[in-house]
Amino acid sequence: MEAKKLVTMFLMCMVVLSAVHVSKAEEFQVCFEDCQKECFAAGHGKTYCELRCDADCGLMEIQGTFIFLCF
Repeated sequence: MEAKKLVTMFLMCMVVLSAVHVSKAEEFQVCFEDCQKECFAAGHGKTYCELRCDADCGLMEIQGTFIFLCF
């Protein structure tokens, strides 16, 4: 009986975490696209903008994940 509860709890956690991952991927994409538009408008090149936006949005994604896991 306890094993079934443990397996059920594990599966529920996996479903929740996968849903959070999909939502974070969408947030990253929106952040990245907005960042690139602003960067190109500022007159920077494609390589610079990709590296900068990837770093900035990746950091925001990591910070958001840690905050979510802590609270």
